[in-house]
Amino acid sequence: MKKILVVGGANGIGLAIATELARRASTEQVYVVDKQPLSDAYRNPKIQSYIFDLTSPDYSFFDRFSDIDGMMITAGFGRLSLFRDVPESHIIDSFQVNTLPTLRLVKHFYAKLENTSDFFCGVMVSIAGFMSSPFFAVYGATKAALKIFIESVNVELEKAGTTNRILNVSPGSIKGTSFNQGATDLSLTHDLACDIITHLQAKDDLFIPQYDEVFCHVLQRYHDDFRKEGLHSYDYKVASGRVKS
Repeated sequence: MKKILVVGGANGIGLAIATELARRASTEQVYVVDKQPLSDAYRNPKIQSYIFDLTSPDYSFFDRFSDIDGMMITAGFGRLSLFRDVPESHIIDSFQVNTLPTLRLVKHFYAKLENTSDFFCGVMVSIAGFMSSPFFAVYGATKAALKIFIESVNVELEKAGTTNRILNVSPGSIKGTSFNQGATDLSLTHDLACDIITHLQAKDDLFIPQYDEVFCHVLQRYHDDFRKEGLHSYDYKVASGRVKS
């Protein structure tokens, strides 16, 4: 990857990916697009930052990035809350930020994806998109939609004869990000950022961090009895102290 667009790259895992790519000699340019400005602490000659609201109806803004050979979409947010306590505005905002921009951006750059030339594309999804997640019903729904979208389009890309694929990165909770009002700490996200870049360059279609250690067993339990695993997930979140029942 020589020129890559990182959407949502002003903080969290997106910032970690952008800064790691900027360190690499093979990288010529990293374009960071975010609703928030890039902090001066992370300025780099290889990083060009832009401010853009992904809920905008006009995506012609992205026409300026016609020279990219890679795109990583990391924008998104979530809030642990029972569905009964979620305002309708949060439902709308969640899909407008977590889901629709990915579909629109993939559509915008689809000619590059379908081309025989290399184009590296990845999306931060979530393990919540693979199973029921009480207190995260809205967030999980936005990510489940992305999971099916990515799997479906990857089949279409294969049938079109290209080796390009969309990488679904589906982690659990990530320390060191601004997700759920946390604070960005690149020392905690560096290793994951490097792993994501490795899978992106390999044109993999799925990467679940800690799969062997944790999520292989979680997904198997969910497959065996999704109702029981949902109840377990509910109790686990309450016991963690992050939410109240």
